[in-house]
Amino acid sequence: IFNSFAYAIFLPTVFLLYYVLPHKFRNVMLLGVSYYFYMSWNYKLIVLILSTTVVSYFAAKCISKGINPRRVLIISTFVCLGMLGFFKYFNFFSNSITSFLRNISLPVSDFTLDLILPVGISFYTFQTLSYVVDVFKGRIPAESNFIDYALYVSFFPQLVAGPIERPESLIPQFKKEHSFDYDKAVYGAKLIALGAFKKIVIADTLASHVNMVYNNLPEYKGFSIVLATFFFAVQIYCDFSGYTDIALGSAKLLGFDLMQNFNAPYLAKSVKDFWSRWHISLSTWFKDYVYIPLGGSKVSSVLRYRNLFITFLLSGLWHGANWTFVLWGAYHGILNIIEALFQRRSISIKLPVSIKVFSTFMLVCVGWVLFRANKVDDAVYVFQYMFDGIMSPINYLEQGLIDLRLTEVDFLFLMLPICILLVVEIAGYYCDVLRYIERLAMPVRFAVYFAFVYTPIFYFYYQNSLNAPQPFIYFQF
Repeated sequence: IFNSFAYAIFLPTVFLLYYVLPHKFRNVMLLGVSYYFYMSWNYKLIVLILSTTVVSYFAAKCISKGINPRRVLIISTFVCLGMLGFFKYFNFFSNSITSFLRNISLPVSDFTLDLILPVGISFYTFQTLSYVVDVFKGRIPAESNFIDYALYVSFFPQLVAGPIERPESLIPQFKKEHSFDYDKAVYGAKLIALGAFKKIVIADTLASHVNMVYNNLPEYKGFSIVLATFFFAVQIYCDFSGYTDIALGSAKLLGFDLMQNFNAPYLAKSVKDFWSRWHISLSTWFKDYVYIPLGGSKVSSVLRYRNLFITFLLSGLWHGANWTFVLWGAYHGILNIIEALFQRRSISIKLPVSIKVFSTFMLVCVGWVLFRANKVDDAVYVFQYMFDGIMSPINYLEQGLIDLRLTEVDFLFLMLPICILLVVEIAGYYCDVLRYIERLAMPVRFAVYFAFVYTPIFYFYYQNSLNAPQPFIYFQF
């Protein structure tokens, strides 16, 4: 994982090998280290990514030659989605069916398999699907070089948690000869430092408080639940965008450009705006391969709302095999439908931008309750007891900190890096913050670099003295 000592050795080694080797050997080397990167988690599951790669590669070749294109598309989609569905959803649907049958008084036993979820399978499956569909639609030609295509599927910086790259963007980059670009490499290193700050300093620090509450909900009521939910909203953003920063930075060190996956989502002015800024590669994937094929917005209003709801429902299910994720997707689908209804009726509520941003953030946080809850009953508990005791505001706030075992100083210590990130996010809305820092006076510039490099190192060693490095949240998807 990116926040490990092993990756701190792996990445510089790959960096040196890449620029030492002649161009004709670089992609073979990158493919080899990408497979090694994947196998270091579980070497047996390399069979899955190889199978998906081979099936989609030859399916696209057959489609481009006109060999039963529609049938080949259906078969390859069935095979790739079948592997994803089996490993990720078999036990979920099996348990759901047996629970339903028991509820109608039919005596059935649980039927589950001892399966592990292959890390990154949702991401690389979607990349292969977009490739085959795009070849079928005639948007791109079928790739003739198997090494380049296999590298597109398994490129290690974005293999396990995205961004979900499009073939027309990434495959051509593998064909170019990349010379070492000092400016690009330095920018990549800064992105890695920023990502490490988000993940190690903020996300991993907040994780212990979030897990303490959400994994033991009956022990908590009131402001402690509200605070844990706010912490989770910050945690998941810093965790996922931190991963993306490190992925983009790692790719830039090697001369590659990956797509932007986040754009200050918590500064969004509406839920629709939020989804144009959050996990952009997934949002655009569902738009292009689910929403538009269903008819998109070029249909009647009723069908348009249906399309929105189905798209978000499937997006929720994509995130995990749990009814909490399905409800989370449905919740965002309903919010988007409500906004579309207001827009269609030309109902515009005149509010200050700050109120719109705050209101959107609150609505998103309600959704995060469903996302983080271990089961539906836990989410119901949160909504039932999160405002318990609020009629005594001072005591409500104080008791929340006590329940989380936080003093006022501890709370300020947690909020300081969050406030720093907020400043960076707001500034990033108007300019490239990393480029802006380059123009600061040398003492200030190096003080900023020192803080962003050594603070994560300090936190990393402090946290590792207590626990192992925290995996990234989106690894489970």
